[in-house]
Amino acid sequence: MLLALVVLLLLPVSVPLGFRLADADGPTPVPQLLAFLPWFLAPGWLALALTVLGRRWLAALWAVVVLALTAWFIQPYGADAPPPSDEPATARFRVLTANLQYGQAVDPLLEVLRRERPQLVSVQECDQRCADELRSPEMREAYPHRVIVAGSAAEGSALLSTYRLRSTPPVEGLLSMPGAYADIAGTRVHVQVAHPMPPTPGDLPTWRAELANLRTYAADRAGQPTLIAGDFNATQDHAAFRALLDTGLRDAARLQGQSRTPTWPTATAPPLGAQLDHVLLSERFEAVDATFVDLADTDHRALLTDLKLY
Repeated sequence: MLLALVVLLLLPVSVPLGFRLADADGPTPVPQLLAFLPWFLAPGWLALALTVLGRRWLAALWAVVVLALTAWFIQPYGADAPPPSDEPATARFRVLTANLQYGQAVDPLLEVLRRERPQLVSVQECDQRCADELRSPEMREAYPHRVIVAGSAAEGSALLSTYRLRSTPPVEGLLSMPGAYADIAGTRVHVQVAHPMPPTPGDLPTWRAELANLRTYAADRAGQPTLIAGDFNATQDHAAFRALLDTGLRDAARLQGQSRTPTWPTATAPPLGAQLDHVLLSERFEAVDATFVDLADTDHRALLTDLKLY
């Protein structure tokens, strides 16, 4: 009975840990479980306590391995933030990314925009009403430059800017991912909305392919000022997302010591959830601050970052 309980606790987390160790995302339900990897500690500690009390030493060793691997993988992925530059920044500005859950949170988004005044805004799940609101006279005055792709339910996206924009070809995906060049203090910056499909059981190939499309976008712009912001439907525990970071991009929240702050689902985040929403930046940028913003009427928290461009 004890061994059966231990197997029930450890096997569901051991399999995704094995794929994480192999740098792979695996089949369903592995990607879905990997999104919550830090919580593998809970069954690990419970199994260890049970096996020690029951003097089942081999099973206890299994629990120790699970705990050790989980603790190792919880560490932030990628390089630490470089030391602050001695050179004066070319520009300092704010970037906000927000998933509106089928456009339901457009009014809370507008409140945040009025309060926080970010210079660049990446919006996902922007339906027709959302698109209309973002084209209102108030928003046109606040954000004279924009790329809006209206769509039903989750399909639409928008990019708002106080800086001059020139639209570029979108990254291919079932959900719209528009992009543009932004002229920031005389520097041409690639700005891209991210919103690949989620890794639901029927959409795993699409999820992988669309994250690979974002990786190709980033790799093709290596060495150029680049920002990718949005709902990536992936965490640092997904191999497809790590491959994107391996192009040289850095996660703004991770650079501010918040690589494990959940953004989804808002019903439990924080403390329980996964960080699916990110602002990724190239080497020309420094992350000064990262703040997670609670939005009403959506299942995602928004992410507001303060950046410097050199």
